[in-house]
Amino acid sequence: MSGRRKAEVKASPLGFIGTGVSYVALCLAALAALALVVVPMLTGSQTYSVLTSSMAPKYAPGTFLVVKPVPFEELKVGDIITYQIESGSPAVITHRITSVLSEQSGEIVFITKGDNNDVEDELPVREVQVKGKLFYAVPFVGFVANGLGNSDRGAMAQWGAVALMGYGVIALVRGALAKKRTDSEALDDNHTADDDPFVFPDFGPVDGQSDQHGFDDPVLTDCDGCDHDHSRDERDSHRHRFETRKHASV
Repeated sequence: MSGRRKAEVKASPLGFIGTGVSYVALCLAALAALALVVVPMLTGSQTYSVLTSSMAPKYAPGTFLVVKPVPFEELKVGDIITYQIESGSPAVITHRITSVLSEQSGEIVFITKGDNNDVEDELPVREVQVKGKLFYAVPFVGFVANGLGNSDRGAMAQWGAVALMGYGVIALVRGALAKKRTDSEALDDNHTADDDPFVFPDFGPVDGQSDQHGFDDPVLTDCDGCDHDHSRDERDSHRHRFETRKHASV
């Protein structure tokens, strides 16, 4: 079995699963940091949490809302806006615009309604009340924000960004180290006996004679004096030396 083959066998399914989980976790951490912290900060958006079921089922309680400021005149029917119940009050509502009206004074106001409500909101919404238009929403994340409270939401965003980025760096480093270790083991396994080329043994010359015949010799025939094949000229010469040595020994 070759070294590469052994490295493939040693790589267990659990190792591949662990590496895959690390990269998935890294991607999720990066996406979470981007959606919950980076984008709201870069766009000047504000974040809110849904507390009631007036916009269910799409925006159920616990949904994390990112609301982006937009010019009042760009808002239209169908947009979801977040507005203060009373100007200057921290309490807000996030509902959908159902109609746009112009009062006798010329002021433009919105009529809003929750998607899950049967009737429209009682009071029209004025420009001064509007905080912005819904940019995007993330389910369930709002439960964490609700537990911390509005006053701690800024700190939560900062610490959340640090935690997510830190986890992403740790996962990335661990993945790189694991890959380096696997590559090192694969290189070590490449130096095995199975990968060495086969070398034919050299039995040496016969009767102390140098081995002078090779693949480039002319037609080879059996030699009476030894077990080797020789060309015709070499055979006669070798036979003469063999007979001379035989008589000398007698």
